[in-house]
Amino acid sequence: MKFSEYKYVRPNIEEYKRLVGEQLDLIATGKTSEVEIKAIKEIHKLDDELSSMFTISSIRNSVDTKDEFYEQEQAFADENMPHIQAIGNEFTNKLLASENRDDLVKEFGELIFLQAEVAKKTFKPEIIEDLQLENKLSTEYVKLTSSAEIEFEGKTYNLSQMSPFTQSTDRNTRRKATLAISKFFNDNIESYDRIYDELVKVRDVIAKKLGYENFVQLGYDRLGRTDYNKDDVFNYRKQIFTEVVPYVEELVKRKAKRLNIQNPQSFDLSLSFLSGNPTPKGDRAWQVERAIEMYDEMSSETSEFFKFMINNELLELDSKPGKSGGGYCTFIPKYNAPFIFANFNGTSHDVDVLTHEAGHAFQIYQSRNLIPEYRWPTMEAAEIHSMSMEFLAWPWIDKFFKEDTDKYKFNHLAEAVTFLPYGALVDHFQHEVYENPTMTPEERRLKWRELEKAYLPFKKYDEDEFLENGGFWFRQGHIFDGPFYYIDYTLAQVSAFQYWHESQVNYKKAWESYLSLCKQGGSKSFVELIEFAKLDNPFKDGTIKKIMEPIKAYLNNIDDQKL
Repeated sequence: MKFSEYKYVRPNIEEYKRLVGEQLDLIATGKTSEVEIKAIKEIHKLDDELSSMFTISSIRNSVDTKDEFYEQEQAFADENMPHIQAIGNEFTNKLLASENRDDLVKEFGELIFLQAEVAKKTFKPEIIEDLQLENKLSTEYVKLTSSAEIEFEGKTYNLSQMSPFTQSTDRNTRRKATLAISKFFNDNIESYDRIYDELVKVRDVIAKKLGYENFVQLGYDRLGRTDYNKDDVFNYRKQIFTEVVPYVEELVKRKAKRLNIQNPQSFDLSLSFLSGNPTPKGDRAWQVERAIEMYDEMSSETSEFFKFMINNELLELDSKPGKSGGGYCTFIPKYNAPFIFANFNGTSHDVDVLTHEAGHAFQIYQSRNLIPEYRWPTMEAAEIHSMSMEFLAWPWIDKFFKEDTDKYKFNHLAEAVTFLPYGALVDHFQHEVYENPTMTPEERRLKWRELEKAYLPFKKYDEDEFLENGGFWFRQGHIFDGPFYYIDYTLAQVSAFQYWHESQVNYKKAWESYLSLCKQGGSKSFVELIEFAKLDNPFKDGTIKKIMEPIKAYLNNIDDQKL
Protein backbone atom coordinates (compact mmCIF):
# COMPACT_ATOMS: atom_id res chain seq x y z
CA MET A 1 0.00 0.00 0.00
CA LYS A 2 1.46 3.34 -1.10
CA PHE A 3 1.77 6.31 1.26
CA SER A 4 -0.64 8.33 -0.88
CA GLU A 5 -3.25 5.65 -0.17
CA TYR A 6 -2.80 5.77 3.60
CA LYS A 7 -6.10 7.01 4.96
CA TYR A 8 -6.09 9.80 7.51
CA VAL A 9 -9.01 10.12 9.89
CA ARG A 10 -8.92 12.64 12.71
CA PRO A 11 -8.63 10.56 15.89
CA ASN A 12 -11.60 10.50 18.22
CA ILE A 13 -9.78 11.49 21.40
CA GLU A 14 -12.73 10.82 23.71
CA GLU A 15 -13.16 7.31 22.29
CA TYR A 16 -9.43 6.71 22.64
CA LYS A 17 -9.57 7.82 26.28
CA ARG A 18 -12.51 5.51 26.95
CA LEU A 19 -10.90 2.44 25.36
CA VAL A 20 -7.53 3.01 27.02
CA GLY A 21 -9.30 3.65 30.32
CA GLU A 22 -10.96 0.23 30.14
CA GLN A 23 -7.52 -1.39 29.81
CA LEU A 24 -5.96 0.77 32.52
CA ASP A 25 -8.63 -0.48 34.91
CA LEU A 26 -7.14 -3.95 34.50
CA ILE A 27 -3.62 -2.92 35.55
CA ALA A 28 -2.47 -2.52 39.17
CA THR A 29 -5.93 -3.50 40.41
CA GLY A 30 -5.13 -6.97 41.75
CA LYS A 31 -5.55 -8.82 38.44
CA THR A 32 -3.25 -11.64 37.31
CA SER A 33 -0.11 -10.96 35.29
CA GLU A 34 -1.76 -12.60 32.26
CA VAL A 35 -4.61 -10.07 32.41
CA GLU A 36 -2.17 -7.17 32.81
CA ILE A 37 0.03 -8.32 29.93
CA LYS A 38 -3.00 -8.58 27.67
CA ALA A 39 -4.19 -5.11 28.73
CA ILE A 40 -0.74 -3.59 28.05
CA LYS A 41 -0.72 -5.12 24.57
CA GLU A 42 -4.22 -3.72 23.89
CA ILE A 43 -3.02 -0.26 24.94
CA HIS A 44 -0.09 -0.65 22.57
CA LYS A 45 -2.54 -1.35 19.71
CA LEU A 46 -4.62 1.72 20.56
CA ASP A 47 -1.50 3.88 20.82
CA ASP A 48 -0.24 2.61 17.46
CA GLU A 49 -3.51 3.57 15.75
CA LEU A 50 -3.49 7.04 17.28
CA SER A 51 0.22 7.52 16.56
CA SER A 52 -0.30 6.48 12.94
CA MET A 53 -2.94 9.14 12.35
CA PHE A 54 -0.92 11.90 13.99
CA THR A 55 2.20 10.85 12.05
CA ILE A 56 0.44 10.76 8.66
CA SER A 57 -0.99 14.21 9.39
CA SER A 58 2.40 15.55 10.49
CA ILE A 59 4.14 14.25 7.36
CA ARG A 60 1.55 15.76 5.04
CA ASN A 61 1.73 19.04 6.94
CA SER A 62 5.53 19.16 6.58
CA VAL A 63 5.34 18.28 2.87
CA ASP A 64 3.09 21.31 2.33
CA THR A 65 2.92 23.75 5.23
CA LYS A 66 0.45 25.83 3.18
CA ASP A 67 -2.15 23.02 3.07
CA GLU A 68 -4.92 24.43 5.26
CA PHE A 69 -6.49 21.05 6.06
CA TYR A 70 -3.31 19.51 7.47
CA GLU A 71 -2.36 22.79 9.11
CA GLN A 72 -5.62 22.50 11.08
CA GLU A 73 -4.90 18.83 11.82
CA GLN A 74 -1.45 19.76 13.13
CA ALA A 75 -3.08 22.37 15.36
CA PHE A 76 -5.48 19.64 16.55
CA ALA A 77 -2.51 17.40 17.37
CA ASP A 78 -0.68 20.24 19.19
CA GLU A 79 -3.79 20.86 21.26
CA ASN A 80 -4.41 17.23 22.14
CA MET A 81 -0.94 15.76 22.58
CA PRO A 82 -0.71 16.99 26.19
CA HIS A 83 -3.96 15.14 26.95
CA ILE A 84 -2.50 12.01 25.34
CA GLN A 85 0.60 12.55 27.46
CA ALA A 86 -1.64 12.66 30.53
CA ILE A 87 -3.00 9.23 29.62
CA GLY A 88 0.54 8.01 29.03
CA ASN A 89 1.45 9.26 32.48
CA GLU A 90 -1.44 7.32 33.97
CA PHE A 91 -0.23 4.20 32.15
CA THR A 92 3.26 4.81 33.56
CA ASN A 93 1.90 5.08 37.09
CA LYS A 94 -0.13 1.90 36.67
CA LEU A 95 2.86 0.03 35.31
CA LEU A 96 5.01 1.07 38.26
CA ALA A 97 2.24 0.17 40.75
CA SER A 98 1.70 -3.36 39.42
CA GLU A 99 2.19 -6.19 41.89
CA ASN A 100 3.24 -8.40 38.97
CA ARG A 101 6.40 -6.48 38.05
CA ASP A 102 8.61 -9.57 37.87
CA ASP A 103 6.29 -11.22 35.33
CA LEU A 104 5.96 -7.98 33.37
CA VAL A 105 9.76 -7.62 33.26
CA LYS A 106 10.00 -11.16 31.87
CA GLU A 107 7.49 -10.21 29.14
CA PHE A 108 8.60 -6.66 28.32
CA GLY A 109 12.12 -6.25 29.74
CA GLU A 110 13.47 -4.06 32.54
CA LEU A 111 14.10 -0.88 30.54
CA ILE A 112 10.40 -0.07 30.13
CA PHE A 113 10.23 0.32 33.93
CA LEU A 114 13.39 2.43 34.15
CA GLN A 115 12.02 4.70 31.43
CA ALA A 116 8.64 4.79 33.16
CA GLU A 117 10.28 6.02 36.36
CA VAL A 118 11.96 8.84 34.42
CA ALA A 119 8.82 9.66 32.40
CA LYS A 120 6.72 9.81 35.57
CA LYS A 121 8.71 12.83 36.71
CA THR A 122 8.05 14.76 33.48
CA PHE A 123 4.27 15.17 33.69
CA LYS A 124 1.46 16.41 35.90
CA PRO A 125 -2.04 17.37 34.71
CA GLU A 126 -1.47 20.97 35.80
CA ILE A 127 1.12 21.52 33.03
CA ILE A 128 -1.25 20.63 30.15
CA GLU A 129 -1.90 24.24 29.12
CA ASP A 130 1.83 24.99 29.29
CA LEU A 131 2.57 21.99 27.07
CA GLN A 132 -0.05 23.17 24.58
CA LEU A 133 1.67 26.55 24.42
CA GLU A 134 5.06 24.89 23.99
CA ASN A 135 3.73 22.81 21.07
CA LYS A 136 2.16 25.86 19.40
CA LEU A 137 5.39 27.85 19.69
CA SER A 138 7.45 25.01 18.20
CA THR A 139 5.02 24.76 15.29
CA GLU A 140 5.18 28.55 14.85
CA TYR A 141 8.98 28.36 14.56
CA VAL A 142 8.76 25.66 11.87
CA LYS A 143 6.15 27.64 9.93
CA LEU A 144 8.16 30.87 10.11
CA THR A 145 11.36 29.18 8.91
CA SER A 146 9.48 27.31 6.16
CA SER A 147 8.00 30.61 4.95
CA ALA A 148 11.38 31.90 3.78
CA GLU A 149 11.18 33.30 0.25
CA ILE A 150 14.62 34.67 -0.53
CA GLU A 151 15.06 36.81 -3.64
CA PHE A 152 18.41 35.94 -5.17
CA GLU A 153 19.73 36.63 -8.65
CA GLY A 154 16.27 37.18 -10.09
CA LYS A 155 14.56 34.12 -8.58
CA THR A 156 12.91 33.14 -5.29
CA TYR A 157 14.27 30.31 -3.11
CA ASN A 158 13.58 28.70 0.25
CA LEU A 159 16.41 28.14 2.74
CA SER A 160 17.27 24.64 1.50
CA GLN A 161 17.38 25.79 -2.11
CA MET A 162 19.92 28.48 -1.18
CA SER A 163 22.53 25.87 -0.17
CA PRO A 164 24.10 25.42 -3.62
CA PHE A 165 24.79 29.18 -3.80
CA THR A 166 26.53 29.11 -0.41
CA GLN A 167 28.86 26.43 -1.86
CA SER A 168 29.55 28.24 -5.13
CA THR A 169 33.13 28.36 -6.41
CA ASP A 170 32.56 32.07 -6.98
CA ARG A 171 33.42 33.83 -3.74
CA ASN A 172 31.11 36.78 -4.35
CA THR A 173 28.17 34.42 -4.94
CA ARG A 174 28.89 32.69 -1.63
CA ARG A 175 29.11 36.05 0.11
CA LYS A 176 25.87 37.40 -1.35
CA ALA A 177 23.98 34.13 -0.72
CA THR A 178 25.06 34.04 2.93
CA LEU A 179 24.11 37.69 3.42
CA ALA A 180 20.71 37.04 1.78
CA ILE A 181 20.06 34.19 4.22
CA SER A 182 21.15 36.34 7.16
CA LYS A 183 18.83 39.10 5.92
CA PHE A 184 15.83 36.75 6.13
CA PHE A 185 16.62 35.89 9.74
CA ASN A 186 17.45 39.48 10.64
CA ASP A 187 14.20 40.71 9.06
CA ASN A 188 12.38 38.28 11.37
CA ILE A 189 14.60 38.77 14.41
CA GLU A 190 11.77 40.02 16.62
CA SER A 191 9.63 36.97 15.82
CA TYR A 192 12.48 34.51 16.43
CA ASP A 193 13.42 36.25 19.66
CA ARG A 194 9.81 36.28 20.85
CA ILE A 195 9.19 32.61 20.00
CA TYR A 196 12.35 31.43 21.73
CA ASP A 197 11.91 33.72 24.71
CA GLU A 198 8.41 32.35 25.25
CA LEU A 199 9.66 28.79 24.80
CA VAL A 200 12.40 29.25 27.41
CA LYS A 201 9.99 30.82 29.86
CA VAL A 202 7.22 28.23 29.45
CA ARG A 203 9.74 25.38 29.76
CA ASP A 204 11.11 26.95 32.93
CA VAL A 205 7.55 27.23 34.29
CA ILE A 206 6.87 23.58 33.41
CA ALA A 207 10.09 22.46 35.13
CA LYS A 208 9.33 24.35 38.32
CA LYS A 209 5.73 23.09 38.45
CA LEU A 210 7.18 19.57 38.25
CA GLY A 211 9.62 20.26 41.09
CA TYR A 212 12.82 20.69 39.09
CA GLU A 213 15.33 23.45 39.83
CA ASN A 214 15.25 24.46 36.15
CA PHE A 215 14.58 22.92 32.75
CA VAL A 216 17.98 21.24 32.34
CA GLN A 217 17.27 17.95 34.13
CA LEU A 218 13.70 17.93 32.83
CA GLY A 219 15.13 18.21 29.32
CA TYR A 220 17.35 15.19 30.00
CA ASP A 221 14.46 13.23 31.50
CA ARG A 222 12.19 14.03 28.57
CA LEU A 223 14.81 12.46 26.30
CA GLY A 224 14.76 9.28 28.38
CA ARG A 225 18.39 9.52 29.44
CA THR A 226 18.75 6.90 32.15
CA ASP A 227 22.50 6.29 32.35
CA TYR A 228 24.29 9.64 32.07
CA ASN A 229 23.80 13.20 33.33
CA LYS A 230 24.89 16.79 32.68
CA ASP A 231 28.22 16.21 34.46
CA ASP A 232 29.01 13.36 32.05
CA VAL A 233 28.09 15.62 29.13
CA PHE A 234 30.24 18.44 30.56
CA ASN A 235 33.24 16.09 30.69
CA TYR A 236 32.51 14.88 27.16
CA ARG A 237 32.34 18.46 25.83
CA LYS A 238 35.66 19.16 27.57
CA GLN A 239 37.26 16.29 25.62
CA ILE A 240 35.95 17.75 22.36
CA PHE A 241 37.29 21.17 23.30
CA THR A 242 40.72 19.74 24.10
CA GLU A 243 41.14 17.05 21.43
CA VAL A 244 39.02 18.17 18.48
CA VAL A 245 38.89 21.98 18.35
CA PRO A 246 42.66 22.36 17.69
CA TYR A 247 42.55 19.75 14.90
CA VAL A 248 39.51 21.37 13.32
CA GLU A 249 41.47 24.64 13.28
CA GLU A 250 44.17 22.77 11.33
CA LEU A 251 41.57 21.45 8.87
CA VAL A 252 40.21 24.96 8.33
CA LYS A 253 43.73 26.26 7.64
CA ARG A 254 44.21 23.44 5.10
CA LYS A 255 40.92 24.43 3.49
CA ALA A 256 41.92 28.10 3.28
CA LYS A 257 45.17 27.04 1.61
CA ARG A 258 43.26 24.85 -0.88
CA LEU A 259 40.96 27.77 -1.65
CA ASN A 260 43.88 30.21 -1.85
CA ILE A 261 42.14 32.59 0.59
CA GLN A 262 44.22 34.65 3.01
CA ASN A 263 41.45 35.80 5.36
CA PRO A 264 38.65 33.19 5.19
CA GLN A 265 35.22 34.40 6.23
CA SER A 266 32.35 32.26 7.48
CA PHE A 267 30.84 32.25 3.98
CA ASP A 268 33.99 30.57 2.66
CA LEU A 269 33.65 27.53 4.91
CA SER A 270 30.83 25.89 2.94
CA LEU A 271 33.17 25.47 -0.03
CA SER A 272 35.88 22.82 0.31
CA PHE A 273 37.63 22.81 -3.08
CA LEU A 274 38.40 25.44 -5.75
CA SER A 275 37.28 22.90 -8.33
CA GLY A 276 33.92 22.80 -6.54
CA ASN A 277 32.47 20.62 -3.81
CA PRO A 278 31.76 16.99 -4.67
CA THR A 279 28.28 16.66 -6.14
CA PRO A 280 26.11 13.70 -7.08
CA LYS A 281 26.22 13.18 -10.84
CA GLY A 282 22.50 12.93 -11.41
CA ASP A 283 19.11 14.17 -10.28
CA ARG A 284 16.91 12.81 -7.51
CA ALA A 285 15.51 9.91 -9.58
CA TRP A 286 19.03 8.93 -10.71
CA GLN A 287 20.31 9.00 -7.13
CA VAL A 288 17.47 6.78 -5.96
CA GLU A 289 18.38 4.28 -8.69
CA ARG A 290 21.99 4.27 -7.43
CA ALA A 291 20.70 3.77 -3.87
CA ILE A 292 18.65 0.77 -5.00
CA GLU A 293 21.80 -0.76 -6.52
CA MET A 294 23.81 -0.01 -3.36
CA TYR A 295 21.33 -1.52 -0.94
CA ASP A 296 20.84 -4.55 -3.18
CA GLU A 297 24.57 -5.25 -2.97
CA MET A 298 25.11 -4.26 0.66
CA SER A 299 23.07 -7.09 2.20
CA SER A 300 19.88 -9.11 1.78
CA GLU A 301 18.39 -7.15 4.70
CA THR A 302 19.05 -3.73 3.14
CA SER A 303 17.81 -4.96 -0.24
CA GLU A 304 14.47 -6.05 1.20
CA PHE A 305 14.15 -2.86 3.25
CA PHE A 306 14.88 -0.39 0.46
CA LYS A 307 12.56 -2.13 -2.01
CA PHE A 308 9.81 -1.84 0.59
CA MET A 309 10.49 1.89 0.84
CA ILE A 310 10.46 2.39 -2.93
CA ASN A 311 7.44 0.21 -3.67
CA ASN A 312 5.36 1.96 -1.03
CA GLU A 313 6.47 5.50 -1.98
CA LEU A 314 7.94 6.17 1.45
CA LEU A 315 10.56 8.67 0.31
CA GLU A 316 9.70 12.39 -0.03
CA LEU A 317 12.90 13.95 -1.32
CA ASP A 318 12.23 16.94 -3.60
CA SER A 319 12.65 20.48 -2.32
CA LYS A 320 9.66 22.69 -3.17
CA PRO A 321 7.92 25.89 -2.05
CA GLY A 322 6.00 25.60 1.21
CA LYS A 323 7.73 22.38 2.20
CA SER A 324 9.23 22.26 5.68
CA GLY A 325 13.03 22.38 5.73
CA GLY A 326 15.45 19.73 6.88
CA GLY A 327 15.19 15.99 6.82
CA TYR A 328 13.80 13.32 9.11
CA CYS A 329 12.71 9.72 9.39
CA THR A 330 9.53 8.71 11.15
CA PHE A 331 7.48 5.54 11.52
CA ILE A 332 3.82 4.72 10.85
CA PRO A 333 2.98 1.73 13.07
CA LYS A 334 -0.31 0.84 11.37
CA TYR A 335 1.56 0.03 8.17
CA ASN A 336 4.88 -1.02 9.75
CA ALA A 337 6.32 1.67 7.52
CA PRO A 338 9.29 3.98 8.01
CA PHE A 339 9.06 7.28 6.10
CA ILE A 340 11.99 9.39 4.86
CA PHE A 341 11.60 13.16 4.38
CA ALA A 342 14.34 15.31 2.83
CA ASN A 343 15.00 18.36 0.66
CA PHE A 344 17.35 17.52 -2.21
CA ASN A 345 19.24 20.51 -3.61
CA GLY A 346 21.91 19.08 -5.90
CA THR A 347 24.72 19.10 -3.32
CA SER A 348 26.51 16.21 -1.61
CA HIS A 349 24.02 16.76 1.20
CA ASP A 350 21.51 14.82 -0.94
CA VAL A 351 23.53 11.63 -0.59
CA ASP A 352 24.36 12.35 3.05
CA VAL A 353 20.72 12.85 4.00
CA LEU A 354 19.56 9.85 1.98
CA THR A 355 22.05 7.47 3.60
CA HIS A 356 21.57 9.12 7.01
CA GLU A 357 17.78 8.85 7.07
CA ALA A 358 17.98 5.40 5.46
CA GLY A 359 20.06 4.38 8.49
CA HIS A 360 17.23 5.46 10.78
CA ALA A 361 14.64 3.78 8.58
CA PHE A 362 16.65 0.55 8.33
CA GLN A 363 17.04 0.42 12.10
CA ILE A 364 13.32 0.73 12.79
CA TYR A 365 12.50 -1.66 9.94
CA GLN A 366 14.69 -4.22 11.73
CA SER A 367 13.04 -3.57 15.11
CA ARG A 368 9.49 -2.83 13.89
CA ASN A 369 8.06 -5.86 15.67
CA LEU A 370 9.35 -4.87 19.08
CA ILE A 371 6.97 -3.22 21.56
CA PRO A 372 6.39 0.52 20.85
CA GLU A 373 8.69 1.58 23.70
CA TYR A 374 11.59 -0.34 22.14
CA ARG A 375 11.19 0.32 18.40
CA TRP A 376 13.33 3.45 18.58
CA PRO A 377 16.36 3.79 20.83
CA THR A 378 16.84 7.05 22.71
CA MET A 379 17.98 9.86 20.44
CA GLU A 380 21.74 9.58 20.83
CA ALA A 381 21.65 5.82 20.17
CA ALA A 382 19.28 6.26 17.21
CA GLU A 383 21.77 8.59 15.54
CA ILE A 384 24.44 5.87 15.64
CA HIS A 385 22.49 3.93 13.03
CA SER A 386 22.06 6.92 10.72
CA MET A 387 25.60 8.30 10.94
CA SER A 388 27.18 4.86 10.67
CA MET A 389 25.14 4.11 7.54
CA GLU A 390 26.72 7.20 5.92
CA PHE A 391 30.14 5.57 6.38
CA LEU A 392 29.01 2.02 5.59
CA ALA A 393 27.91 3.37 2.19
CA TRP A 394 31.51 4.30 1.29
CA PRO A 395 32.26 1.15 -0.81
CA TRP A 396 29.41 2.19 -3.12
CA ILE A 397 29.80 5.95 -2.93
CA ASP A 398 31.50 6.08 -6.35
CA LYS A 399 28.12 5.17 -7.86
CA PHE A 400 26.88 8.62 -6.79
CA PHE A 401 30.01 10.77 -7.12
CA LYS A 402 32.06 9.12 -9.87
CA GLU A 403 35.14 11.34 -10.47
CA ASP A 404 34.38 13.24 -7.23
CA THR A 405 34.63 10.12 -5.05
CA ASP A 406 38.00 10.90 -3.45
CA LYS A 407 36.92 14.48 -2.80
CA TYR A 408 33.69 13.24 -1.23
CA LYS A 409 35.41 10.79 1.13
CA PHE A 410 37.94 13.36 2.33
CA ASN A 411 35.27 16.02 2.75
CA HIS A 412 32.74 13.70 4.39
CA LEU A 413 35.18 12.61 7.08
CA ALA A 414 36.68 16.09 7.58
CA GLU A 415 33.25 17.72 7.86
CA ALA A 416 32.09 15.03 10.30
CA VAL A 417 35.06 15.86 12.57
CA THR A 418 34.44 19.59 12.12
CA PHE A 419 30.85 19.05 13.25
CA LEU A 420 31.82 17.87 16.75
CA PRO A 421 32.75 21.32 18.14
CA TYR A 422 29.61 22.85 16.63
CA GLY A 423 27.44 20.16 18.24
CA ALA A 424 29.14 20.76 21.58
CA LEU A 425 28.57 24.50 21.16
CA VAL A 426 24.82 24.03 20.58
CA ASP A 427 24.60 21.92 23.74
CA HIS A 428 26.71 24.28 25.89
CA PHE A 429 24.60 27.23 24.74
CA GLN A 430 21.38 25.51 25.80
CA HIS A 431 22.76 24.74 29.24
CA GLU A 432 23.59 28.43 29.64
CA VAL A 433 20.11 29.44 28.46
CA TYR A 434 18.10 27.13 30.70
CA GLU A 435 20.32 27.66 33.75
CA ASN A 436 19.76 31.40 33.28
CA PRO A 437 16.18 31.63 31.96
CA THR A 438 15.86 35.35 32.69
CA MET A 439 18.49 36.28 30.10
CA THR A 440 17.22 38.77 27.53
CA PRO A 441 17.25 37.89 23.82
CA GLU A 442 20.22 40.23 23.37
CA GLU A 443 22.12 38.50 26.19
CA ARG A 444 21.43 35.12 24.59
CA ARG A 445 22.87 36.25 21.29
CA LEU A 446 25.96 37.63 23.05
CA LYS A 447 26.36 34.34 24.92
CA TRP A 448 26.14 32.39 21.66
CA ARG A 449 28.84 34.54 20.06
CA GLU A 450 31.07 34.21 23.14
CA LEU A 451 30.82 30.41 23.06
CA GLU A 452 31.11 30.34 19.27
CA LYS A 453 34.46 32.11 19.50
CA ALA A 454 35.66 29.39 21.90
CA TYR A 455 34.42 26.31 20.01
CA LEU A 456 34.71 27.70 16.46
CA PRO A 457 37.50 30.29 16.75
CA PHE A 458 38.00 30.33 12.99
CA LYS A 459 34.54 31.78 12.24
CA LYS A 460 34.80 35.38 11.05
CA TYR A 461 31.81 37.55 10.17
CA ASP A 462 33.45 40.84 9.17
CA GLU A 463 30.61 41.92 6.89
CA ASP A 464 27.69 39.98 8.37
CA GLU A 465 26.48 42.00 11.36
CA PHE A 466 23.61 39.62 12.11
CA LEU A 467 25.98 36.66 12.59
CA GLU A 468 28.66 38.78 14.28
CA ASN A 469 26.00 39.75 16.82
CA GLY A 470 25.29 36.07 17.59
CA GLY A 471 22.32 35.17 15.40
CA PHE A 472 23.52 31.95 13.76
CA TRP A 473 21.55 29.70 16.13
CA PHE A 474 18.20 30.94 14.78
CA ARG A 475 18.59 28.48 11.91
CA GLN A 476 19.19 25.51 14.26
CA GLY A 477 15.69 24.11 14.68
CA HIS A 478 16.69 21.67 17.43
CA ILE A 479 17.36 24.60 19.77
CA PHE A 480 13.72 25.62 19.41
CA ASP A 481 11.81 22.34 19.19
CA GLY A 482 14.21 19.69 20.56
CA PRO A 483 15.97 21.14 23.60
CA PHE A 484 19.17 19.27 24.56
CA TYR A 485 18.73 16.87 21.65
CA TYR A 486 21.65 18.14 19.56
CA ILE A 487 24.54 16.68 21.59
CA ASP A 488 23.07 13.30 20.62
CA TYR A 489 24.40 13.76 17.08
CA THR A 490 27.94 14.18 18.38
CA LEU A 491 27.71 11.19 20.74
CA ALA A 492 26.51 9.11 17.81
CA GLN A 493 29.20 10.55 15.55
CA VAL A 494 31.87 9.32 17.95
CA SER A 495 30.32 5.84 17.71
CA ALA A 496 29.97 6.09 13.93
CA PHE A 497 33.66 6.97 13.61
CA GLN A 498 34.39 3.61 15.21
CA TYR A 499 32.25 1.85 12.60
CA TRP A 500 34.06 3.85 9.91
CA HIS A 501 37.43 2.65 11.22
CA GLU A 502 36.30 -0.96 11.60
CA SER A 503 34.79 -0.96 8.10
CA GLN A 504 38.19 0.16 6.72
CA VAL A 505 39.83 -2.82 8.43
CA ASN A 506 37.12 -5.52 8.22
CA TYR A 507 33.89 -4.48 6.50
CA LYS A 508 32.10 -7.78 7.14
CA LYS A 509 32.75 -7.55 10.89
CA ALA A 510 31.60 -3.93 10.97
CA TRP A 511 28.41 -4.74 9.07
CA GLU A 512 27.50 -7.72 11.27
CA SER A 513 27.95 -5.60 14.41
CA TYR A 514 25.85 -2.80 12.89
CA LEU A 515 23.04 -5.15 11.86
CA SER A 516 22.87 -6.76 15.30
CA LEU A 517 22.80 -3.28 16.87
CA CYS A 518 19.87 -2.27 14.63
CA LYS A 519 17.90 -5.34 15.71
CA GLN A 520 18.25 -4.31 19.36
CA GLY A 521 16.14 -1.20 18.70
CA GLY A 522 15.69 0.61 21.99
CA SER A 523 15.57 -2.47 24.19
CA LYS A 524 18.73 -1.25 25.92
CA SER A 525 19.85 2.17 27.16
CA PHE A 526 22.48 4.20 25.27
CA VAL A 527 25.46 3.03 27.29
CA GLU A 528 24.17 -0.56 27.24
CA LEU A 529 23.82 -0.43 23.44
CA ILE A 530 27.36 0.81 22.87
CA GLU A 531 28.63 -1.84 25.30
CA PHE A 532 26.59 -4.46 23.37
CA ALA A 533 28.25 -3.31 20.13
CA LYS A 534 31.68 -3.19 21.84
CA LEU A 535 32.07 0.52 21.10
CA ASP A 536 34.07 2.88 23.31
CA ASN A 537 32.10 4.98 25.79
CA PRO A 538 32.36 8.67 24.76
CA PHE A 539 31.94 9.88 28.36
CA LYS A 540 35.14 8.17 29.52
CA ASP A 541 38.35 10.16 29.51
CA GLY A 542 40.60 9.24 26.61
CA THR A 543 37.86 8.04 24.26
CA ILE A 544 37.88 11.11 22.02
CA LYS A 545 41.68 11.11 21.83
CA LYS A 546 41.58 7.43 20.83
CA ILE A 547 38.97 7.77 18.09
CA MET A 548 40.73 10.82 16.63
CA GLU A 549 43.97 8.93 15.97
CA PRO A 550 42.88 6.87 12.90
CA ILE A 551 40.90 9.85 11.57
CA LYS A 552 43.94 12.12 11.74
CA ALA A 553 46.08 9.41 10.13
CA TYR A 554 43.63 9.04 7.23
CA LEU A 555 43.14 12.77 6.59
CA ASN A 556 46.80 13.69 7.10
CA ASN A 557 47.82 11.03 4.58
CA ILE A 558 45.81 12.67 1.79
CA ASP A 559 47.26 15.45 -0.33
CA ASP A 560 44.09 17.55 -0.33
CA GLN A 561 45.77 20.22 -2.49
CA LYS A 562 45.39 17.82 -5.43
CA LEU A 563 41.69 17.15 -4.89
